[in-house]
Amino acid sequence: MSKEDIDKLYKEWKNNKFDKTAQRFGERKKEFKSDSNRTVKPLYSPLDIKDLDYTNKISFPGDYPFTRGVYPTMYRSKLWTMRQYAGFGNAKETNRRFRYLLEQGQTGLSVAFDLPTQIGYDSDYPLARGEVGKVGVAIDTLADMELLFDQIPLDEVSTSMTINSPASILLAMYKVVAEKQGVSSEKLAGTIQNDILKEYIARGTYIFPPEPSLRIITDIFDYCSKEMPRFNTISISGYHIREAGSDAIQELAFTIADGIEYVKAAVDIGMDVDEFAPRLSFFFNAQMDLFEEIAKFRAARRLWAEIMEERFKAQKAKSKMLRFHTQTAGSALTAQQPMNNIMRVTLQALSAVLGGTQSLHTNSYDEAMGLPTEDSVKIALRTQQLIAHETGAADTIDPLAGSYYIESRTDHLVKEARQYIEKIDELGGMAQAIETGYIQREIQENAYRLQKEIEKKDRVVVGVNEFIEEGEGKNNNLLKVDPTVEKEQIKELNNIKEKRDDKEVKDALTQIKKAAVNNNNLMYPIIKAVKAYATIGEISDALREEFGEYEAQYI
Repeated sequence: MSKEDIDKLYKEWKNNKFDKTAQRFGERKKEFKSDSNRTVKPLYSPLDIKDLDYTNKISFPGDYPFTRGVYPTMYRSKLWTMRQYAGFGNAKETNRRFRYLLEQGQTGLSVAFDLPTQIGYDSDYPLARGEVGKVGVAIDTLADMELLFDQIPLDEVSTSMTINSPASILLAMYKVVAEKQGVSSEKLAGTIQNDILKEYIARGTYIFPPEPSLRIITDIFDYCSKEMPRFNTISISGYHIREAGSDAIQELAFTIADGIEYVKAAVDIGMDVDEFAPRLSFFFNAQMDLFEEIAKFRAARRLWAEIMEERFKAQKAKSKMLRFHTQTAGSALTAQQPMNNIMRVTLQALSAVLGGTQSLHTNSYDEAMGLPTEDSVKIALRTQQLIAHETGAADTIDPLAGSYYIESRTDHLVKEARQYIEKIDELGGMAQAIETGYIQREIQENAYRLQKEIEKKDRVVVGVNEFIEEGEGKNNNLLKVDPTVEKEQIKELNNIKEKRDDKEVKDALTQIKKAAVNNNNLMYPIIKAVKAYATIGEISDALREEFGEYEAQYI
């Protein structure tokens, strides 16, 4: 049947059946919109994908532009890595949680660090008071890292570390711990987040200004390309952009634009794109609009492949592959009727699997109220295992390909994200777009739109603005960090300082300052300092002296 024939039949159906029925019975909403505020039509047909070139825009799994997946067999050969983001209190407590999760069938570790660690302060720093071990594990020196991975064979487990400004320091610690285990750097697998641009946009755990921050990142690229070939040197993160209030299009566009900025920074210092690009990875949010999220993941692969080929002339197929980790949406969790969060997380996780993620973290149902308990984190892990083994979702590759709605939405997401990227290019690139406040304003405006929709009940959140239960009680079964953790952490820090060789530490910190001034790769002197048991605060302060600190420009 020709497109003209289909078009004629569609118009007849719409005029004679759909419109008349809708007029008679009405529709549930005045307008049906996706999470990205785009109109959702009542029906999608071949007309919506009539101009889509299968060979060049969709193709087969493992083939450019990787819309259907980065590997030919995808989950038929190996399931995604099942990670649960974990970290609280001190290294000993978190090590116990890690080992519990591995016993429950988790296949990769994901480390949450406390706020002082994230911004390069030791546990005894005045501003760290009251924050030690609260939102993640406290790491001050190599001794903490040794405890964190005690009895965990680092040649058998991949580790993701959610750390940005001090990423070089934590990576150095991880490498040295592996050496002490007898594991060579070449065998280490995992990821450091190491994505500073999104810190300026959405999170705020930055230390240095953008230029030296990008320099540290490219030093890591260069070091790992030579010394740690299996380690992902960056996880370019759209997750926090989405949590800050962006829609799916903005998450996609701004994340890819961040990636462009990092690749450009590395190429500008003379690195060969095909030497470092295969170890770049991405990190996306899985929100509640099931089909839009699936389309977003597919669109991300296509868009990145096209940009790497067109803009950076990448030759290797692996340089064009967008491999990504997914986390279910923290912002979608509700403190009201928290058990509903189990269903939310299940649907979000399903979108990530149907979208072809390489790694997945499922949030625990009680995280809107506090740190997850062992019981809640086990349910979150079991959610992944159920999807993997009982639903059939992992048995065939890209099962929703060919859906008129999914293919149409994928194509439109690519096109609309490109429009954002073109605007960012006009502003001089992502770093400049952040400096002008353009990115922040776009996210803020969308966040305001979402909140107004919830307040007006145009967007239903079950248990929050509809289907409310009166007199809901508080959940007292929450994990609380022992208040003595901070004192014990500071005591252990002081013990390390007393035992170490102060001259060795001083010399190592001097070498870091010299490398910063002379533009030498910082990873080598940082590793030397870590081995001397220099603290994360001391190493960060050495860099602060040379690079200064970033002060946010309020928009």
